[in-house]
Amino acid sequence: MNIRRCTNDSLAATISAVGTEDFFTRVTEYLQSIVGFIGIFVTELEGKKQPTHIYDNVRSERRLDVVDTYIERNYLLDPFFNSNLKSPGTKVHRLVEISPDRFQSSTYYERYYKGLKLKDEIGLFVQISEKNTLFYSLGRHTHEKRFSKAETKKFREILPVIEALSRRHFDGFRHGGSSQTVGRDVDEAMLNFGEKWLTPRESEIAGLILKGHSSHSIAAQTGTTIGTTKIHRKNLYRKLNISSQAELFHAFFESVFE
Repeated sequence: MNIRRCTNDSLAATISAVGTEDFFTRVTEYLQSIVGFIGIFVTELEGKKQPTHIYDNVRSERRLDVVDTYIERNYLLDPFFNSNLKSPGTKVHRLVEISPDRFQSSTYYERYYKGLKLKDEIGLFVQISEKNTLFYSLGRHTHEKRFSKAETKKFREILPVIEALSRRHFDGFRHGGSSQTVGRDVDEAMLNFGEKWLTPRESEIAGLILKGHSSHSIAAQTGTTIGTTKIHRKNLYRKLNISSQAELFHAFFESVFE
């Protein structure tokens, strides 16, 4: 069977599955017929609310680390989640296009991406209503190549099809419950975390550090000099009695979810 025939068959199966429990399984097969990948994790996003789990193909023994931890807390530092907060809508992004300049040096990357042996990720965002967006997270493991610009282009070309199918599916069939209201992103969470010890500026910078921004990037975003940024970093570490980003990461989540 040639590739075009396989893709057409997968699309036909997806159309037939609209409104059924098999829809996301068929969507996965259709997407894989366009560009190869192993992992898929679908959530429903609504502003700052905690994501709602929709579908995944994660092995049972990895669900705690991949799915549950993300839904519970890791979404707060996820570049894709924060990208949707800033600019919701239907779009396709590679991780490299939306992550901060020092993201791969962040504790979040070390703990989550490397811990999961995740080589690369591409996100398909599909707006299914005025407030709600489906986030299709497609992952490649360490033994695979990163997503290329050409592969990203293929996903962008079929995105209108995925959007139309997803909208039609959700018109007549809803998965899961309503989103849990957390009502805060990492910036608000950091402000609450450090309010007893840190100034608002120090709390802001702590949040940017956790997301993976360098001193240069933080200075640009906050309108300060690099030297001032480094002083703020030194002061917040001293006030929190920590000496590394890993300790900041731990203290943040311990505080937010205690």
